Amino acid sequence: MALPAFAARALGPPPLQLEQGAPARTTCPRRHSRVEAELAASRPGSVAASVRAGPPRGVSLGFNSPPLQDEPPKAFSFLAGALRARLFALLPRGRRRRMHDLRRRWDLGSLCRALLTRGLAAVGHSLKHVLSAIFSKIFSPFSSIGSMDEKSNKLLLALVMLFLFAVIVLQYVCPGTECQLLRLQAFSSPVPDPYRSEDENSSRFVPRYNFSRGDLLRKVDFDIKGDDLIVFLHIQKTGGTTFGRHLVRNIQLEQPCECRVGQKKCTCHRPGKRETWLFSRFSTGWSCGLHADWTELTSCVPAVVDGKRDARLRPSSKDRWGSSSFNSGANSPSSPKTRSTPKSGKNFHYITILRDPVSRYLSEWRHVQRGATWKASLHVCDGRPPTSEELPSCYTGDDWSGCPLKEFMDCPYNLANNRQVRMLSDLTLVGCYNLSVMPEKQRNKILLESAKSNLKHMAFFGLTEFQRKTQYLFEKTFNMNFISPFTQYNTTRASSVEINEEIQKRIEELNFLDMELYSYAKDLFLQRYQFMRQKEHQDARRKRQEQRKFLKGRFLQTHFHSQSQGQNQSPSQNLSQNPNPNPNQNLTQSLSQNLTQRFNPNLIQKENRGRQKQGSGRKQSGSSSSNGTNDYIGSVETWR
Repeated sequence: MALPAFAARALGPPPLQLEQGAPARTTCPRRHSRVEAELAASRPGSVAASVRAGPPRGVSLGFNSPPLQDEPPKAFSFLAGALRARLFALLPRGRRRRMHDLRRRWDLGSLCRALLTRGLAAVGHSLKHVLSAIFSKIFSPFSSIGSMDEKSNKLLLALVMLFLFAVIVLQYVCPGTECQLLRLQAFSSPVPDPYRSEDENSSRFVPRYNFSRGDLLRKVDFDIKGDDLIVFLHIQKTGGTTFGRHLVRNIQLEQPCECRVGQKKCTCHRPGKRETWLFSRFSTGWSCGLHADWTELTSCVPAVVDGKRDARLRPSSKDRWGSSSFNSGANSPSSPKTRSTPKSGKNFHYITILRDPVSRYLSEWRHVQRGATWKASLHVCDGRPPTSEELPSCYTGDDWSGCPLKEFMDCPYNLANNRQVRMLSDLTLVGCYNLSVMPEKQRNKILLESAKSNLKHMAFFGLTEFQRKTQYLFEKTFNMNFISPFTQYNTTRASSVEINEEIQKRIEELNFLDMELYSYAKDLFLQRYQFMRQKEHQDARRKRQEQRKFLKGRFLQTHFHSQSQGQNQSPSQNLSQNPNPNPNQNLTQSLSQNLTQRFNPNLIQKENRGRQKQGSGRKQSGSSSSNGTNDYIGSVETWR
């Protein structure tokens, strides 16, 4: 069929025909199509030439742009496309398929999809073979039952489905990362002791001092509804502020302290009364001066309580160990005199907190650098404050802010040196702040012994380095529990100060009395903790043993009463009521007999004699059973 001339010009030259025996074309399809396009464009008046004269690829003409001069009519282009499709249909099927394959093969998206599909198929095929080999090794004894491939595929599918179901359930039940189920350490390792975690060193504690049972057992019968009063001796930079807040905000009380926002002091009244049970910075303020020491508190607190009747701070008179009638000088081994006790003899329980001397000294130095002076401290001793000659100042200005550590250590009148010993000892024994009363060596010995004695006879003292143990001992001493546990802060301002060994030795030399007192206090503190823990374990073990004995006695008593009631019944009534005996009852009876033989063999002999005399008469058996019951009750009472 002949084509019109315009159609032949539109189609261009016919495609090249391969000769017989010629090799297949191996050129790039894009390059080949480009060559054909250039040949078609070389013919004048062709559609390809008109298209080539158009805009670049990807750039469309605007709406108002004039048409190209060589652009063919739309009807002519449509006719050319139809004729080309008709001619393409006349091509052989294999050639058309190759052309489609070439176009599809050079499509980037199709190429990526094909590569991904083939890669996943290869991985799945290899994984299937590996799992088949593994399952064949595991389930080789069952290979004769059926096809191994089908079984492995089904088992693998079941395991995968089970895993997916578990993941979905876990995400539904526990969507967050803080789920308790994900904390595998709770299942792999036991819960550590919260008190033992404070010890940095792994070495076992070895006591250095010998203390009596009375020194270790601190059990104060604190009656918050009565007249008892806790007095907190707050030493600077020992963590006393934190502990003082615990006393007013963190204790479980029938009537908690009332603390208002923006106010430091809280109202701590007894239940049903308008009287305070706590004498501290956060309850009564600095009533005896800023950071009053032992000498000031023992003489000031009774007078303050007696003088504040309108404030209703006055408890009734008691005379116990640890009260205000407790004479620190009389208890000191080197006391030359005794102090007169108040008329009312109040029951005041003194408590305090100690800290490592080097850390406390550095912390006080940093606090002084920031402008702290403690000028409001009275330092009253024997009814008068010290003179300027007895207690000179280390600085001339308003404060000592910005002082270097060397200047802080070089001042001989610095009260930071051995502060803990000075604040816990009775200064009246050494003439207060007058250093000319006795030699320095004798003075230091008296101060250290007085501080140790007062600390040992205090109702309670804690250590800053052992917060949880401090909480435990306070709760056991006063029978008062805290709401939330104490927190151990290992990073403080003192720990951030980097000092060398020479400076540390210098600080230890300046605070040699505090070093000795802290070693003594730490030994006593840890021995008290161990003693209280052992006592707690022993009490719990004794309580469990008593409960087990009581339960055994109740079981035997119940069984014996049931057996005595059964013996009082006639044999005819037993046969009419219980034609078929219960085997469980026989088992219970045999078990009770074994227990009775184990704990009281005389009782089972009496019981057997009563059974042998059962045939002689009902009255005789009843009397023997009553005697056996009385003997058993007596034995149970002895067990209890």
